[in-house]
Amino acid sequence: MVTVKARRVPLLDLRAQFAQIRDQALAEIARLCESQQLILGKAVEDFETAVAAYCEAPYAIGCASGSDALTLALMAYDIGPGDEVLTIPFTFFATAGSIAQLGATPVFVDVEPDTFNIDVAKAVKALDKHPRIRAIIPVHLYGGCADMDPLCAAARERGIPVIEDAAQSIGARYRGRSAGTIGEIGCFSFYPTKNLGAFGDAGLLTTADPELAAKLAALRVHGSRRRYYHDWVGINSRLDALQAAVLRIKLQYLDSWTAARQRHAEQYRRLFAEHRVPVEPQTPAPYQTRHIYNQFVIRCQRRDELRAWLAEEQVASEIYYPLSLHQQVCFAYLGYQEGDFPVSEQLTREVLALPVYPELEPEDIDYVVDRIAAFYR
Repeated sequence: MVTVKARRVPLLDLRAQFAQIRDQALAEIARLCESQQLILGKAVEDFETAVAAYCEAPYAIGCASGSDALTLALMAYDIGPGDEVLTIPFTFFATAGSIAQLGATPVFVDVEPDTFNIDVAKAVKALDKHPRIRAIIPVHLYGGCADMDPLCAAARERGIPVIEDAAQSIGARYRGRSAGTIGEIGCFSFYPTKNLGAFGDAGLLTTADPELAAKLAALRVHGSRRRYYHDWVGINSRLDALQAAVLRIKLQYLDSWTAARQRHAEQYRRLFAEHRVPVEPQTPAPYQTRHIYNQFVIRCQRRDELRAWLAEEQVASEIYYPLSLHQQVCFAYLGYQEGDFPVSEQLTREVLALPVYPELEPEDIDYVVDRIAAFYR
């Protein structure tokens, strides 16, 4: 490999993204500031309508964060103490945190080594072993969908809902169907670093059930469908109008940004193969008919050394995630031991996320691969 010119490559460049929408965003923010209609209202309704159409979901309900979306989804099914919820340990904390927050018990199953998503065969065994499981939360990690058909079939047989953690996967598709529309509820995050990111925290739920949609909309405002009258004990998780307005503007660009991420991922895979770099880049499974690459992740040996080397070479990277949830101190009470989920534990030692944001130049990726190849040489 011919060494390419040195350059600085950040993990993400939100300033470059903002430059594309600056005039639209500032004009809309100014309009809302003049109106002082800042909580829910028309701006939120307009975004909910637009994003529901984008996700091909009959109903979309905005909320304050992706973490709240998961909590609200579980609350909609009255899940609480004495209940168990099946999910994975290799994910962001909120997936299991939302379960524990409501007094329910997370039941973990391991993930697949190639997609990093729930191992369905192991999930079915866990369902048979744990009769108190009242919901399943598969995670569409890094922008690629979990294998949903067999998982949903197993859930239907037992009469329990599937709540999709699609926080990293807006626009992803499973066998042609949109993430967030395959189970009973989809949960999305619009944290600024997501493919569709707000100017702060924001989240969303999708569903095809009108009664469920109405309950979720009430739960986000303290369980109230009519002001000062409360049918349920909900939470305060309203989507700010300013965030909704920014998200609606960004939604217009999302497909082009996703296409850029897909091109970058393909360039990484091609260069790693051409130069025989000894890493395993993530590659979509056949059922992941649209991977959106919220992250582009490689599995690699001597991961921590490689990451330190890249930092010296001005290439940013990140580890998603350095510790499996069953090993977190706060979940010690669940009684899991090291070795219970070997794939998850191995991934925490091997995964490394590389820059994949839309505004990257091809030369940036050339440089990243060049530096990784140099490390292993």
